[in-house]
Amino acid sequence: MLHRVHRLTRRHCLKLLAGAAAAGLLPAWSGFAAGGGPLQKAIPNSNKTLPVIGMGTWRTFNVGNDPKLLAARTELVKTFLQLGGGLIDSSPMYGSAPDVMGHALSQLVKAQPGIADNLFAAEKVWSPAGGSAREQVAALQQRWNMPRFDLLQVHNLSDWREHLAVLRDMKAAGKVGYIGVTTSHGRRHREVEQIMNSEGIDFVQLTYNIVEREAEKRLLPLAAEQGIAVIANRPYNGGSLITNLKRRGERLSDWAVDECGCSSWAEFLLKFIVSHPAVSCAIPATTKLAHLQENMRAGLSPMPSARTRMQMARFFDAL
Repeated sequence: MLHRVHRLTRRHCLKLLAGAAAAGLLPAWSGFAAGGGPLQKAIPNSNKTLPVIGMGTWRTFNVGNDPKLLAARTELVKTFLQLGGGLIDSSPMYGSAPDVMGHALSQLVKAQPGIADNLFAAEKVWSPAGGSAREQVAALQQRWNMPRFDLLQVHNLSDWREHLAVLRDMKAAGKVGYIGVTTSHGRRHREVEQIMNSEGIDFVQLTYNIVEREAEKRLLPLAAEQGIAVIANRPYNGGSLITNLKRRGERLSDWAVDECGCSSWAEFLLKFIVSHPAVSCAIPATTKLAHLQENMRAGLSPMPSARTRMQMARFFDAL
């Protein structure tokens, strides 16, 4: 079920975007569609909700100590949070991304206490990073400057039996809010299905987009049945979807504008994903404030109906 974020009104969103545009951070035409603030979905088996548009950090936040890039990523995180964003996903596999998140959050909280109060911090344990799961989590907490993560996931099912046992103990001790596993590119779905059926996880992260819909067959229905939240990664198929649309000169159809409130292909693609009843959140990654703004607009109503979603899929299948 979708819920509105009452703390962030449409007027507030428009004010933030107008200020950003005036500062040259966003194009002057930026604005939210009518209908209010970002939409949220309930996290199954809890009393919490999650904004349907999150943010990934793969590649985009691996910027090392470059002062200019650190400042740019800090501005991205600031804008994401100001526009009602919640979940930010990272991993020790992503190079310096956890350190960059820590830098950004430290700078932002120092300047504006409370700005990160609604952040939903999602991290992963990954065997190739070295050390035990507990050691990895402790190191990541230091890198993020974060006392406790909201979600810890086993990255790409790496030694998942061992790591899930540790994460389960940490959850029982109140050291993490939720636990889960991740996969991508349609890999190891049968194993993911086994885990969803038997391991009592709270979240599963998988690849789901308008051209990679394999998860619709078994994993998404199973998530709904088992009460497992779903994070959709690779929403733009590694960027190729939008690149190909631009190369072909494709324009949004009138029905996409009228029925979904879309003003860009980014919104079209994200709305298709997050309007699936079983999907909790999509995590597009970007380095550009203008693209972040497009992503966040996708979290606003209206959302496509089941009939419109079928029309959207048929449109892409015919390309």
